Amino acid sequence: MGRITARRSLTKVTVGQESRTRIDVLAVEEPLEIRVAGTPLAVTMRTPGHDVELAAGFLISEGIIGDREQFESAIHCGGPGRGNAPNEYNVLDIRLGPGAVLPTPEAARNFYTTSSCGLCGKASIEAVTTVSRYDVAGDPSAVTAADVVSFPGRLRAAQTVFDKTGGLHAAGLVDLESGELIVVREDVGRHNAVDKVVGWALLNDRLPLRGTVLQVSGRASFELVQKAVMAGIPMLAAVSAPSSLAVELAADAGLTLIGFLRGDSMNIYARPDRVRTDPINTQPHPPAIKEATDEAAARDIRAGSF
Repeated sequence: MGRITARRSLTKVTVGQESRTRIDVLAVEEPLEIRVAGTPLAVTMRTPGHDVELAAGFLISEGIIGDREQFESAIHCGGPGRGNAPNEYNVLDIRLGPGAVLPTPEAARNFYTTSSCGLCGKASIEAVTTVSRYDVAGDPSAVTAADVVSFPGRLRAAQTVFDKTGGLHAAGLVDLESGELIVVREDVGRHNAVDKVVGWALLNDRLPLRGTVLQVSGRASFELVQKAVMAGIPMLAAVSAPSSLAVELAADAGLTLIGFLRGDSMNIYARPDRVRTDPINTQPHPPAIKEATDEAAARDIRAGSF
């Protein structure tokens, strides 16, 4: 899998048994510097792959762009490797389209975020509560509880890199009309996985993501709710707990927030009216997985641009 995984030796220790050395497969974590028109905007730690989607989703989440026309192009540039190594494709320069406003120097986040936090360094909650151009509260989508409890298993089945490493978060998007899991992305950072999903939607001209559910493999933090709202996603489901601020933002925005989605049960913290206990359809949607193959979104990151 190239730079997505790495093989390293380790010493396995079990009490009462002889230690042994073996090779383990690890998820790769490397920095990605996102630039806009040549000016550095942010650096995030991520798993290489789908970098253009990651950058596009990040710009949506930050309110810098709002539709496909405002994302003109992206190219990997500069970023030489360590020592005499070749370019490691860890710098991505974005050219914005008509109507997009270049970020101010004050908006630049020139620091390394950790893999578990997409908002580290923000001065206040007010600075990250970006106003979305999409009306999440007015989305009339509904889904049966029987469908919802199937989402985590379907997401887990699509986590190909997690099977090898056990070290990645995942985010997937379910289309409620077709019942299909239309895109899945993995990353060492849960916020990066969501940005890649949102970026996929942008590059495929799918925004706003009305009539969808965003399923994530971990907890529901404030930044994940914010990213869903900014992309027009009306429902977010997580297998673990939400934070208090995530619940507050979901309630304010009119987003359905589901936590502790395990087995045949769930906790709904905001907008429970969208989850139906009476059947909408006669059978739950089948666990179909279908990912769009739009050329712009599917090219290998080493191609350099799209």
